[in-house]
Amino acid sequence: MSDITTIEKEALASVEAAADLAALEQVRVAELGKKGRVSGLMSSLGKMSPEERKENGPKLNALKTRVDAAIRARKETLEAAALEAQLASETVDLSLPPKAGPVAGALHPVMQVFEEIAAVFGDMGFTVAEGPDIEDDWHNFTALNFPEGHPARETHDTFFMHALEGDEAKVLRTHTSPVQIRTMMSQKPPIRILVPGRVYRNDWDATHTPMFHQVEGLVIEKNIHMGHLKGCLIDFVKAFFEVDNVEARFRPHFFPFTEPSAEMDVKYTRKGETIEIGAGDSWMEILGSGMVHPNVLRNCGIDPNEYQGFAFGMGVDRLAMLKYGMPDLRPYFEADPQWTRHYGFAPWSTPSVSGGLS
Repeated sequence: MSDITTIEKEALASVEAAADLAALEQVRVAELGKKGRVSGLMSSLGKMSPEERKENGPKLNALKTRVDAAIRARKETLEAAALEAQLASETVDLSLPPKAGPVAGALHPVMQVFEEIAAVFGDMGFTVAEGPDIEDDWHNFTALNFPEGHPARETHDTFFMHALEGDEAKVLRTHTSPVQIRTMMSQKPPIRILVPGRVYRNDWDATHTPMFHQVEGLVIEKNIHMGHLKGCLIDFVKAFFEVDNVEARFRPHFFPFTEPSAEMDVKYTRKGETIEIGAGDSWMEILGSGMVHPNVLRNCGIDPNEYQGFAFGMGVDRLAMLKYGMPDLRPYFEADPQWTRHYGFAPWSTPSVSGGLS
């Protein structure tokens, strides 16, 4: 046991001299591995007398602890240095022109679908409208005919923000419908808008995320009825999924802001891992819709006896999954460049109804 001090000095010197993580791992194995020097000394305790174990046990444990601590500290230093070197080597000066060769960037599928939806409805005369992600209660709930005590007003469904003293609590918008309210209050009919954006719900599992993407549409004109709504949405599905025919049905549903309300289902067939929209033996719910509730029109200063309208909303993330065969929602938000390169789109490609969407 007289060589404990010598082994410690040599081991600590080897740890300090390790130039990279591979060299440090070799030192760890040589000293603390199953056949390492320190491990060998530890195993010799069993052959000692009680008196010798009492004397040498604390020394060997202290030796092992000091060597292990030195290795851990050196590992942190080397990992930090390796990360700095990697970041330095991957630095990109965005002010410089691009290098010659293929472009590495790709448009995220969600953004591609946003562009495709906008192209389809733009061809129908819709214009894009946007609004704030942080909303007040009136625009997000009250103006949309949500009654007091509605579950959507509770914290288990909605993200509420801490209110300043004397102020009302703001919410992260739960839908893009507040933009419809703001548009109806600032513009006179006729109105025909498409509202894309991020929305937020207090929900998280394999098929739901606390932030997701939504597109809503609103039409306010004279003599609008459900037939216009159905024709508009059926034409959209045919154009978006690039099929000649779509078999659809509209099931009665309830939304506070529309009356009557309906969910739109379309026939589909599954072929292996892919889904083909338009025909088949199964029904799939694809979006919600309805005629704008008279109370909503009144809240925005529009006479429901003179003007009527319809509205619809759909999840962009789900539409992207259905159209492009992505099996899982979670990689959308993982910022994995390999996934984006695989599912992404050329950033200079502009979707159009006449020239092709995808």
